[in-house]
Amino acid sequence: MPNFSAPKLDQLAADVKRLGRDLGFTKLGIAAIELDADEQHLRRWLERGRHGTMAYMERHGTKRARPAELVPGTVTVISARMNYWPAGAQDGRAILSDPNTGYVARYALGRDYHKVLRARLRRLAERLSAQVGEFGYRVFVDSAPVLEKALAREAGLGWIGKHSNLLDRDGSWFLLGELYTDLPLPPDARVANHCGSCRECIDVCPTQAIVAPYEVDARRCISYLTIELKGSIPEALRPAIGNRIFGCDDCQLYCPWNKFAQPTSIGDFAVRHGLDNTGLVELFAWSEAEWLSRTEGSALRRAGYVGWLRNIAVALGNAPADGRVVAALQARADDPSPIVREHVSWALARHGKPTAKTANCVTVAPEVAP
Repeated sequence: MPNFSAPKLDQLAADVKRLGRDLGFTKLGIAAIELDADEQHLRRWLERGRHGTMAYMERHGTKRARPAELVPGTVTVISARMNYWPAGAQDGRAILSDPNTGYVARYALGRDYHKVLRARLRRLAERLSAQVGEFGYRVFVDSAPVLEKALAREAGLGWIGKHSNLLDRDGSWFLLGELYTDLPLPPDARVANHCGSCRECIDVCPTQAIVAPYEVDARRCISYLTIELKGSIPEALRPAIGNRIFGCDDCQLYCPWNKFAQPTSIGDFAVRHGLDNTGLVELFAWSEAEWLSRTEGSALRRAGYVGWLRNIAVALGNAPADGRVVAALQARADDPSPIVREHVSWALARHGKPTAKTANCVTVAPEVAP
């Protein structure tokens, strides 16, 4: 690693932010790597079992909260934000109010954000290398045990809101990525928390997953239930899922700060295949080949085809009863997957049709301190 004077490091930090903005990032900052309070917060969350079946949350020990253990030699972390709300997307609240239309979390409407951010962070590292010479770094975008929200907070990119997401004065419709580096860059200062007495996110959560300010029980979270959970969705929570078939944005849709949010200028996040406004019956009819084709390069792949059908079956069970809905469910009553069959049976029972006994099951959460 090259040796730099303090003024040179200050200039390099400014260059990092300029180069990052040139690559489409909305905001960049530099974080120190001391996350002791966040490590304790994570430990308590895990001890309470609030990670549900996400065993990977505890698999890596202290590495998640100790960047220098995950990547030896790490001194600072460059944290980057990128807006993702597609300019032409249908209004989220309007889609939620239409029980016959499937709601997909806004980040998943376009290209898989992992690919978008990772490629641009690598280009940022390459441009820095061309400027200062070789240095140690590693790129992360949800690809390793990283406390991304805590690091972004330390980098001055926002504060942790009561819903456990990172939040800033221009809202929360952005994604995060990190560049772990051995460059001793000057860290940025935290910004103040501006949630005040507001509790919109807590009150609007359909499943009451935000059990207290800054505390989310993932076992109740619709994002967990429709994406991370691979088995049966608990029956008691199914009605509250409504028409949300992949993820949930309610805590962001109703956050007052998001009235200041700006749509993305990144074309990769443009809506694909009309997924911001497609009927549940149509989506449920997709064959696996169609699903694989239409979700290529998409974050929707995370749920898997069985999970996709399971989620839509629940949404159809919550939809107003009509002939098309019932016929769509009956067409999959003998689906090869027992998970799909169970949820179809539950949905048909909701519409007064014969049912089979359904199974019980168990549910992202604040892994960081506010």
